[in-house]
Amino acid sequence: MSVIIAPSLLSANFARLGDSVEMLNSSSADWIHCDIMDGVFVPNISFGIPILQAIRPLTRKVLDVHLMIQQPERYITAFRDAGADILTVHQEACVHLDRTVHAIREAGMRAGVSLNPATPVDTIRHILPYVDLVLIMSVNPGFGGQKFIPYSFDKIMQVRHLIDQMGLQVRVEVDGGISLENCREVYLAGADVLVSGNAVMGAADPSHVIQEMILRCTDSQIV
Repeated sequence: MSVIIAPSLLSANFARLGDSVEMLNSSSADWIHCDIMDGVFVPNISFGIPILQAIRPLTRKVLDVHLMIQQPERYITAFRDAGADILTVHQEACVHLDRTVHAIREAGMRAGVSLNPATPVDTIRHILPYVDLVLIMSVNPGFGGQKFIPYSFDKIMQVRHLIDQMGLQVRVEVDGGISLENCREVYLAGADVLVSGNAVMGAADPSHVIQEMILRCTDSQIV
């Protein structure tokens, strides 16, 4: 699968969110990553359904919605109606993960499952045939600007190996500390969707950084 860069709006200037979306519209990013936090599952509150509703008419890009909330099953149809194309829930936040994943798909969205840094890969083995992506958190969720946790490389490779072993077409997404310096290594480990917040949205020229990330991941001459 080709690499997808998914800039995170968590690192955008919220006072000029519309401008950020417009900039991403003209960039090489295929997805826009939206981090939803409840202050319970993670120690921070970001934005919710009204913001997603405001963003949806502004873009045709895929809205990749990452729910870092307790009991996400309560809000599946609400996020569908707000415009989510992909809805990712945390394995750790779902008592009945199988039921939640199927409900997301039945609502007409692509389904993702996310793992916190210390959560073993094997906990999602049985749900893999029913999801469209696995999101590996390479930082502890809740805040932007954190450093990439090195053992995440091993988890990326484990997930990619398991997906290939099962003959599935499931994307591997990585979120946390992705930059120009490590994006190629993350991609080569097996990720094909890279979420980047500060490295993209905090740059003087975000569109250039997005294009450079794609180049670094896919140019076989770069070593």
